[in-house]
Amino acid sequence: MFTGIIEEIGQVERLGEHDGGVALRVGARTVVQDLRLGDSISVNGACLTVTEVDGAGFTVGLSPETLRRTNLGELQPGDPVNLERAVAVGGRLGGHYVQGHVDGVGTIVGKRPEGDSLWMTFEAPADLLRYLVVKGFVAVDGISLTITERREATFSVALVAYTQGAVTLPRKPVGARVNLEVDVIAKYVESLLRRE
Repeated sequence: MFTGIIEEIGQVERLGEHDGGVALRVGARTVVQDLRLGDSISVNGACLTVTEVDGAGFTVGLSPETLRRTNLGELQPGDPVNLERAVAVGGRLGGHYVQGHVDGVGTIVGKRPEGDSLWMTFEAPADLLRYLVVKGFVAVDGISLTITERREATFSVALVAYTQGAVTLPRKPVGARVNLEVDVIAKYVESLLRRE
């Protein structure tokens, strides 16, 4: 489990075929300090398993399912990525419950400054929008964010000044694709109500 509070912006070093699958190597300093083989790590919101680690970065494998559901297959060497280690038992939950199970991909359709904040609007698939409510949570590229506006095909968030400097999202242009994870509690409620 994760919180959506990004610990470090890493940098893609390579992405490609490896031992019959696809591997992603990320350069990082902070998150590797206590990272071990087999640990879970969130890369742009996707929970991945560490297969190699050293003092300069780590490698994870990308399954076909991960490549289908996320934007990770589009990464290029040099691209920045949001990184977060899994929450340790007894650790603080500063964001919200983020599983790292990306539900789908959305698109940035608008960016505008508002005071020292940055208002960002995303188009999302209809099957995900039904779980989004104003003042509810969403994870965008692994970042825990509060929904500020919800329309028929879009939702918006406001990034405060601190967050803008700590995550990759403000660097992305309109038209860029982002990983989305909706609040798992909303999905459980829907599932329980359907059983009645």
